[in-house]
Amino acid sequence: MKRFGKVAVMLGGTSAERPVSLNSGNAVLAALTRQGVDAHAFDPATRSLGDLMAGEFDRVFIALHGRYGEDGCMQGALELLHLPYTGSGVMASAVGMDKWRTKLLWRAAGLPTADWAILAADSDFASVEAALGLPIFVKPAREGSSIGMTKVTAPGTLEAAYAAAAEHDSLVLAEKFIDGAEYTVGILGDTALPLIRLEPAQDRAFYDFEAKYIRDDTRYHCPAGLPQAQEMGLRQLALDAFRLLGGCGWGRVDIMADHSGNPWLLEANTSPGMTDHSLVPMAARAAGIDFDALCLRILEQTL
Repeated sequence: MKRFGKVAVMLGGTSAERPVSLNSGNAVLAALTRQGVDAHAFDPATRSLGDLMAGEFDRVFIALHGRYGEDGCMQGALELLHLPYTGSGVMASAVGMDKWRTKLLWRAAGLPTADWAILAADSDFASVEAALGLPIFVKPAREGSSIGMTKVTAPGTLEAAYAAAAEHDSLVLAEKFIDGAEYTVGILGDTALPLIRLEPAQDRAFYDFEAKYIRDDTRYHCPAGLPQAQEMGLRQLALDAFRLLGGCGWGRVDIMADHSGNPWLLEANTSPGMTDHSLVPMAARAAGIDFDALCLRILEQTL
């Protein structure tokens, strides 16, 4: 393990996803430490990045989520410091954090993603409801973990959903609802991991923050129960979508499949969660990779 040198596990940060990042980072830190890696917690909310140089760190495991950690800002800073880091680079991180620009790229490349509209305070909300049809998902374009997200089901309520999302981001996305099964595809290196089908409890409108991190009644189906050809097709679609954004190292792509089996790309995640509820570790286990081995394989990509 000496080949890794001194490793900073970047956790916490200042985004709305700070609590999730603390859980992810501490889990990664424990896994690396168990395997003899000289790993140390590093919270950029409380420490200067200059401490990375003063502390003679050799590389960084990024377990930050959201702004200033997952959106290219931290990646750019580490590039300037000449410190290797886990996950995607500046461009892919920035684009992947922006759901609107992600969809623009996918649509331009002919990859399937649901119709959408950008909302503003002066939008004609009734026209957007008519164009997209109800239900509509409204979300801050540059937040994760379903923060600020609303499922609009009643006519005349889109404006209120916009206001809720705008509290978190000036860029708000309204997206056509795809009625079907939700899948997530973890990516490790050049491999798409086994699909997971997500099934929130019936009292949840969608796979929201509570379903992701708090409740224990969300069901995760892995194997996802699809025919082999369909599963492999979705895995390849996820790889293609991730690579189109410039993603590398590891990540996750979320997909909806409508009742006809047609896939629709939702979003990409370039720094996924690593908590006990997280999806990439779950998919890795299905592929025979336990949590400790997963953390080490991600860190090895910095060598």
